[in-house]
Amino acid sequence: MLDTKVKELINNQINKEFYSAYLYLDFANYYADEGLDGFANYFEIQAQEERDHAMLMRTYLLNNGEKITLEAIDKPHLTYNKLDEPLKSALEHEKYVTSLINTIYKAASDINDYRTMQFYDWFVKEQGEEEKSADDLIKKFKLFGSDPKGLYALNQELAGRTYSTPSLTL
Repeated sequence: MLDTKVKELINNQINKEFYSAYLYLDFANYYADEGLDGFANYFEIQAQEERDHAMLMRTYLLNNGEKITLEAIDKPHLTYNKLDEPLKSALEHEKYVTSLINTIYKAASDINDYRTMQFYDWFVKEQGEEEKSADDLIKKFKLFGSDPKGLYALNQELAGRTYSTPSLTL
């Protein structure tokens, strides 16, 4: 059995990860509507990753004999006027998720819950990669996004992105 606070934080994070998936699907829908199928693909894969993160955390709670409470998932309420706005929103969202993961890790550390800390080591590393990827995409868009040929090439690059399931041992 897990500490009550740690369990509640993880359960909350499961719901936040599902919201992240919704948010990224919303970004994908925006880019699909704009005719940028590569950008849509990028965010569809991001959504898959977030769903997998939620499922990994769910499995962790179940493996520790805990019940999961799924909450209603909020509808994303962002609107976009420029092609780079979802990119910037994604970076800010990843920073927010990093803060949530860090809160879970700290709560586990405070009570010497080494098993939870070990489980969340992967997520700490993953969040660093997510923030870097989001920042890199913003930089590429700044360099190439205002040029139609550059935007086309960046869109093609993102269209080639594929998804691989995370290999995290529970």
